[in-house]
Amino acid sequence: MQATIKDGKLIIEIDLQTPPVPSASGKTLVVASTHGNQVTGLIIEGQPVVIGVNAYIKKTAQTG
Repeated sequence: MQATIKDGKLIIEIDLQTPPVPSASGKTLVVASTHGNQVTGLIIEGQPVVIGVNAYIKKTAQTG
């Protein structure tokens, strides 16, 4: 994961899972994840920014 601040916006880049992988529950397919909360090198008001992201798609008959 890569995080930057540009023009007052938080920009997060996360590698896509290819192919998507089943979530822990098996109900969805994860397409990108930080795998929990990750401390970044970004500092706001003297504190490190922590990011946790999960991007997923619904599991259907065609996808899983």
